[in-house]
Amino acid sequence: MTKHRVYSMSFASVYPLYVNKAEKKGRTRAEVDEIICWLTGHSRKSLETLLDSKTDMESFISDAPELNPARTLIKGVVCGVRVEDVEEPIMRELRYLDKLIDELARGKAMDKILRS
Repeated sequence: MTKHRVYSMSFASVYPLYVNKAEKKGRTRAEVDEIICWLTGHSRKSLETLLDSKTDMESFISDAPELNPARTLIKGVVCGVRVEDVEEPIMRELRYLDKLIDELARGKAMDKILRS
């Protein structure tokens, strides 16, 4: 089976798309960073290192320090696909991130986004 092309995209090329989506709706880069760090266990410093490297999206998820156990509480639809039903593990994690960024852009409160 061939891998989805998003796996080979660099995290540094996708990250600005997340930030742009949030900023268009009046949210901030800091909030995007907080979401990414919450989901993956990265620190702000390690996130900056990733942005300077050529890390691909697959490695970004598979090499994450510690995926947040509360991420399984993320439910809903992204790109017409219910995130909790995605069977392929890496794609499910990427969809979780997409869903969190969507919630941010829609104005949801950070404590609700971070499932706290």
